[in-house]
Amino acid sequence: MINNTNMKNKEIRPRGITIVAILMILFGLVEVITSFTHGFFGITTSQAAIFTYSATVIGLFYVVAGLLILTMKRWAAAVAIILLGADIVGRIALVWTGLYPLNSLEQIIGIIAGTAIAAIFAIYIGSKWSLFRSG
Repeated sequence: MINNTNMKNKEIRPRGITIVAILMILFGLVEVITSFTHGFFGITTSQAAIFTYSATVIGLFYVVAGLLILTMKRWAAAVAIILLGADIVGRIALVWTGLYPLNSLEQIIGIIAGTAIAAIFAIYIGSKWSLFRSG
């Protein structure tokens, strides 16, 4: 027989948040690796040092955001949403400055899809706000 009192006191992280956090960490690590290799599945990036540094920071924002939401704390979720926003702004800046070339359909789809995924993660975290606890 399961003791319901113990089950109520045990904090459980929702599966969706765990999956999103893991994906954010993985995608962030891929961004960091891509910033140094300048290529990922046929998508290429600028070889400029400023791109490498910028894209590394953007990837680390993604990783840290994923780790933060695993804490299930509201302040951490708020910081994660801010970091995802910075990721999105950073991606747009890389395109705007020409550091992320848009010279093929594959490149365009890659940046749009990656940016959209970051936005979807931010929206998802915000939609689950009530699941995060204060403190």
